[in-house]
Amino acid sequence: MDAEPPIYLTDRGRGWRAAGVVGDPQAFHRTLPDYAPTPLRDLPQVASALGLGRVVVKDETDRLGLPAFKVLGASYAVHKIVEDGMPSALVTATDGNHGRALARTGRLLGVPVRVYVPDGVHPAAVAAIEGEGATVVPTGAEYDEAVRRAGADAAASGAVLVQDTAWPGYERIPGWIADGYTTLFREVDAQLAASGDRPDAVLVPVGVGSLALAALTHYRAADRTDRPAVAAVEPDTAACVLASLHAGELTRVRTGRTVMAGLNCGTPSSSAWTAMRDGLDAAVAITEEACAAACGLLVDAGIDAGPCGGATLAGLHTLLAGPDDRARRALHLDERSTVVLLCTEGRAANPALTTTGVRLANEP
Repeated sequence: MDAEPPIYLTDRGRGWRAAGVVGDPQAFHRTLPDYAPTPLRDLPQVASALGLGRVVVKDETDRLGLPAFKVLGASYAVHKIVEDGMPSALVTATDGNHGRALARTGRLLGVPVRVYVPDGVHPAAVAAIEGEGATVVPTGAEYDEAVRRAGADAAASGAVLVQDTAWPGYERIPGWIADGYTTLFREVDAQLAASGDRPDAVLVPVGVGSLALAALTHYRAADRTDRPAVAAVEPDTAACVLASLHAGELTRVRTGRTVMAGLNCGTPSSSAWTAMRDGLDAAVAITEEACAAACGLLVDAGIDAGPCGGATLAGLHTLLAGPDDRARRALHLDERSTVVLLCTEGRAANPALTTTGVRLANEP
């Protein structure tokens, strides 16, 4: 049986209507010390090479003092949890950035945090979580098993599980996390509007899909008049969303090693899957080599991109750079279009050289 192609395209995504956000995450984030919108940076050479009007990068390499966007979701979810009373402890599983964000949030509140870590997370990322005062529990297992163990810990100890993936019966807190991420998309809208622009397509890196859920919640809002294309980008070693879209149902895949540790997830979040199934316009799987090349381009442009941060640029090249113009037509992209790429982490978040042997172009 032939392998599934690394691209999924549909013409149904723009017609889907999303449920609203719970509360006002951006108003909450504005109350945090050092809150400021992260930069939106232009890549004119990429736009010219790919026949686009404008390519911009939402640079999340420094968000509230951490080298990734994840603190937006962790802080907002814990804010909502604390409305019901201060928890005795917080527990999660992580590929790196979410765990550090939760650890920072717990430290600021004086709440103990335990973080279960799957195999393949860089020692520097583990050390950063520990540096925030959290207890790290290595599992030596895949991400899905680390999540299971974190859930078992919370159930046995009375701690609150703050996980950025959902499953039947556990959807409220992951929903708050995704709502927290919508702040960055509201910033993008304001930043583009300041130059009289708006997005025609948005590319989002995907692990379990919580950030994609946030993008779709924002760009598929019932009252939104402009409805850009939204595309998901995954490593080809952990393309669970692409597999699920091709199968037409939530599908678990066996993951391999990847420099994109934060995207190394084998099962989509249940609530994110529904939104992605109905609201995405495209999904694409990228190679390690494509990711490395993209990171090099971003660093050359002054953006301190880690592996997950380079994924969307690699995805854009994979979709548009070849002779096949199916993706360009499906996403309605031409020389007047504005494409938004999310650079979700800096190099400090994930110093990457894995057993794949692929060295990032920006590494010594």
